Amino acid sequence: MFGLATEAALAAFQEGRGLRSDGASDELTWAALVEASWDLGDRHLYVRTPPYIRGDDVAELQRILVQLGFDAGRVDGIFGPATARALGEFQENTGMRPDGVCGYETFDALRRVGTRVADGPSVAEVREQEALRGLTPRLNRKRVALGCFGGLDRLSRTLGRQLRSAGASVAELDQADGSAQAGSANRFGADVYVGIGSAASCAVFFYQVPGFESVGGRRLAGMVCEHLFSLGFDTGEPRGMRLPVLRETRMPAVLCELGPIEDVAGQAGELAIALAVALRDWVEKSPDQPT
Repeated sequence: MFGLATEAALAAFQEGRGLRSDGASDELTWAALVEASWDLGDRHLYVRTPPYIRGDDVAELQRILVQLGFDAGRVDGIFGPATARALGEFQENTGMRPDGVCGYETFDALRRVGTRVADGPSVAEVREQEALRGLTPRLNRKRVALGCFGGLDRLSRTLGRQLRSAGASVAELDQADGSAQAGSANRFGADVYVGIGSAASCAVFFYQVPGFESVGGRRLAGMVCEHLFSLGFDTGEPRGMRLPVLRETRMPAVLCELGPIEDVAGQAGELAIALAVALRDWVEKSPDQPT
């Protein structure tokens, strides 16, 4: 029976996984439950025809690889080509056939060296930080993926115009599915993704999982929170989440949930300017400067 105790346990699981903790067993939560059932070594891991293999075992493999200095990309729990390349490099360095398949021999080698992995930023975090430092410090010519999840179309359109007037190339995305928006942003080759959705109250999210966070996403989320607060919208601190649109984008990404909707609609112009200025500051300020 799905009673109050089960609902509370499910909500706690969702909170721990960086999902919306509403206690409802939706498609996203069910997928997270399945992914959480896999431990590293339970199955062979390899690149297959999409959809790629997903699970906590993949995330653990990625965490070990990036902490060892092999660039598996983001720790997202998705076994794609970058993870396969990093695994092949690890295998080659340990005298194994570099086939990019994580089988029993590779599991054993990972267990041996994984216990000696030191704490510190992963190669993926360092690479993202260096990419931010390498950005031309102007919003002009930056590629911005602007996602709208419904309810705030006027704000999204106004922000798009603001960014274009500043010289940015903007892809406006309106798919209801976060994974679809992430795929479109990746194909666009965006430098940054900003998602906007309506909610009962305000919050700003960036991508974070145990062992990895998006450095650029956190910085941008902090700047967005500051500029929204100046208009009277209290978002609280930026929150690290693993929602699909944050997990599957390959660039720094933030998701802004704004509400109450009547307050947002009444200040759409001011909010668009605030978000555009936050993006400008994110581009123009060095990552080493205080935000």
